Amino acid sequence: MSEFRWLLAAAGVLILLLVFWLSRREFSGRPRIDTGRLLRRRMPSLQVPAAGESPAGEGEAASGTPVTPPATAASRMPDKIVAVRLTGRGTATFAGDALVLALRDAGLRHGRFGIFHRCDPADESRVIFSVASLGEPGSFDLTRIKSERLPGVSLFMTLPGPADSLAAFDDMLATAHALAMALEGELLDEQGSRLSVQRERFLREEVIQLQHRLPSP
Repeated sequence: MSEFRWLLAAAGVLILLLVFWLSRREFSGRPRIDTGRLLRRRMPSLQVPAAGESPAGEGEAASGTPVTPPATAASRMPDKIVAVRLTGRGTATFAGDALVLALRDAGLRHGRFGIFHRCDPADESRVIFSVASLGEPGSFDLTRIKSERLPGVSLFMTLPGPADSLAAFDDMLATAHALAMALEGELLDEQGSRLSVQRERFLREEVIQLQHRLPSP
């Protein structure tokens, strides 16, 4: 059971990182990408580590032999990806140390792959949503953060996830608003348009409809 939980945790993190990479491409003004198709094509094989060990590198066992995960419902590709962005107003950027402090004050933890996560308090391997920098390469280098200025962050989650979908979405959106207020930033949707109340309601309704079609986590 411990090995299977590591598999699920690794699969979730890899999906979240790929989502962020796609979000960065859209943010840079490149054509919109079929996220689901790319996830299906690019999802690597995963290594199931031995009990008590940390996961090996992406798609590689400790012995160097790739291991393909079983085709289970838990390891399937996400049905939906929800992302919002926080940027400075106009051409403004955020001081790196102020941004990281705001993320920590919001209860987010710096973790795997150098990005911030909201984890399930009962099981920290279960990532509810994540926050990555919109600056290349997406991770936060805390050793240099005081000297950096960042264009913003992307908050993103996959559905179905390890927690109640609607509760996770509401948590992510509330966190995004708290960060925007603390940093005097602007919230955008996944297409780079201003995140209006109407757009928030639309996204929430999509999450509700999807949740009704999916089994409980």
